[in-house]
Amino acid sequence: MPLSKRLFDILLASMLSLVFAPVMAVILIWLASAQGRPFFFVSERMKTPQRSFGLIKLRTMSNDAAPSGATGGHKSDYITPPGRFLRRTRLDELPQLWNVLKGDISFVGPRPPLRQYVESAPSLYQAVLRSRPGITGLASLTYHAHEDWLLSRCSDQVEVDRIYQKNCVPRKAKLDLIYQKHAGFCFDLMLLFRTMAVFIRR
Repeated sequence: MPLSKRLFDILLASMLSLVFAPVMAVILIWLASAQGRPFFFVSERMKTPQRSFGLIKLRTMSNDAAPSGATGGHKSDYITPPGRFLRRTRLDELPQLWNVLKGDISFVGPRPPLRQYVESAPSLYQAVLRSRPGITGLASLTYHAHEDWLLSRCSDQVEVDRIYQKNCVPRKAKLDLIYQKHAGFCFDLMLLFRTMAVFIRR
């Protein structure tokens, strides 16, 4: 990861942490009254094919939900009312600013995958994870809505994993490798502006 990109991540994450601190405070008060503790959910994700880290999100599911695998339609009943709003607006990802500051992820890059999907396609992720994972990226912006639609139609975790590995993993990897080939400051800025536009619309 270029030093200039790392310095940009630290500067932007620090600024956004200050800007969104009041928003986070309001959200935590809301969650305390609406769904209780814990407020955060930590998911094991892969930084490289060999190294994992804990990706931090605001909790959007009930404590009864099984944590393994991607989320499909079979888990929709476990999403709390506040969780639906947080997921739709992507505000559940605000705590990932801490992951950026720690250096686990960047602002722009492939979304950090779950261990089980990396282990099922090691050579593919060996290529994809040459880029530092990110909060947003070309694959996230291009494929996120279609991925949500595909997985929302799944009735159990087995079907989710099958559809995700067959349809989502190769298509997202192709986009991630396109990003990797053209990665640079201007491309990152363009993707960040596109992400902000999506966030404002939501």
